[in-house]
Amino acid sequence: MASTNNRPSYILRYFDMIGNGESTRLMLTAANVEWTEERPEWPQEKANQPFGRLPVLIEKSTDGSPDFVICESGNIERYLGRTLGFIPADLRKAALQEQVRDQTFDVITSFAGFVRSTSEEDKKARLDAFWEILDKYIAVYSKHIQDNGNTGYLFGNSLSFADITTYVLFKNVLIGFAKFKEDIADYAKPKLTPEIIKLISTVEAEPSISKIVFKSGDLSAAVKA
Repeated sequence: MASTNNRPSYILRYFDMIGNGESTRLMLTAANVEWTEERPEWPQEKANQPFGRLPVLIEKSTDGSPDFVICESGNIERYLGRTLGFIPADLRKAALQEQVRDQTFDVITSFAGFVRSTSEEDKKARLDAFWEILDKYIAVYSKHIQDNGNTGYLFGNSLSFADITTYVLFKNVLIGFAKFKEDIADYAKPKLTPEIIKLISTVEAEPSISKIVFKSGDLSAAVKA
């Protein structure tokens, strides 16, 4: 696909799920760049990926030079965050937002431990650990939203990398993780603070991403259900 405005265009290779690809989808859409999504047959296409897994991002050149191909969700998100202006240039301000992303990944990794567990005893212990780290995340960033003037944003008064990654975390918890634990939303919803609920609705109301944000599920509706 060629770019029509002398800007690179992108291809995201990922599965038909929220998972580790949603933040990339939202940034590409919010930045109004040209992009498409490929869903490789799996595991048939596994060996054809740079590191044998997804997501993969391909930046299509506009000058005929080789395409730029990267993998690993955190790496992709940080690259796009800087390239598309969602991560500030100031190193300290950037570190604060990237810290948020790493902590969302800690929560997701904790739930993955529960999914991989085999014994009921281990499942209970890992689920308890998941709730503990999620509770901490909610407490810390609810206060952060308050300290930012309770605007519904974590930083400033416009959509940021941290807002997107936080929104995607809760979309995974309340919608994506139901595949592995059907009643997870029933446990998670009472934990949500007014500040987190406001962030969710603020992100979903963003005109720049409204055309895609609901494709993987209406998170505000899931919160209210």
